[in-house]
Amino acid sequence: MNSGEIIAVCTSPGKGERKTDVGRGRLIEQFGLEGDGHGGDWHRQVSLLAIESIDKMRAAGLDVGPGDFAENLTTRGLDLCTLPVGTRLRIGASALLEITQIGKICHERCAIYYQAGDCVMPREGIFAVVLAGGEVARGDRIAVAPAWRAGVLTLSDKGARGEREDESGRVLREMLAPLAEIARYEVIPDEEDLIARTLVEWTDRDGLDLILTTGGTGLSPRDVTPEATARVLDREVPGMAEAMRQESLKKTPNAMLSRALAGVRRRTLIVNLPGSPRGVRENLSVILPTLGHALAKLKGDPSECAR
Repeated sequence: MNSGEIIAVCTSPGKGERKTDVGRGRLIEQFGLEGDGHGGDWHRQVSLLAIESIDKMRAAGLDVGPGDFAENLTTRGLDLCTLPVGTRLRIGASALLEITQIGKICHERCAIYYQAGDCVMPREGIFAVVLAGGEVARGDRIAVAPAWRAGVLTLSDKGARGEREDESGRVLREMLAPLAEIARYEVIPDEEDLIARTLVEWTDRDGLDLILTTGGTGLSPRDVTPEATARVLDREVPGMAEAMRQESLKKTPNAMLSRALAGVRRRTLIVNLPGSPRGVRENLSVILPTLGHALAKLKGDPSECAR
């Protein structure tokens, strides 16, 4: 299953000791659980263990429960130990974790091991860092989040003034939902410097994996999205823009007027899309099947492209 619930929030002042279920707490970005001895600037800020794993120890005759294995968060319903490193977990409304380690090597046997001859934490416990902080409490939903973080940037003078509803941005967010978490969304006017500055911020500061723009790709005097995009790209990916124009030409000869660009800044893929909801849907449908592969390559996936 891709989701479950938090059934205990556990802390202890020191490392290597059983934790107490306090019911709720606050996850702090790039630290861990507030007040917990395992928090800090390292890769095992938060530990998680499923109650299903604890039940295995209970079946072996141990009187154990949440926190007894020194885990911070005890879950139910989510198969934690099958999740790969890099998986992101959304907890409640705002907290976001990223799994950094599955299990651990116990250099010193704990009391539980000596009682039962076994311990599940080294095999089935997982460790994570906190990407986004927030309150966490017993009963909160915990779910696997999309693998990628995306930004949707709508370029529209009228939209920025509140004179037009952003239907194109809505379509983009809906279509991206299965692939990526929408981490940033803004509607700004057709100002070249502002567009370029926003793309740089979302790439360099926020570290988004993907940025999709909508609007400003035609021949009108205020259509400056391609110019702003070209200013910030390290290299272009012309095949994406060509594929979108080719598909659109099957429906209208006006598609040849599109100046949309696609390219890479650092490890962020940036793609310009048209301004109409219909154009957004048609163009994104063309490149959507390859976006996951493209983003994995940007992150250093060494696998072969050929099948």
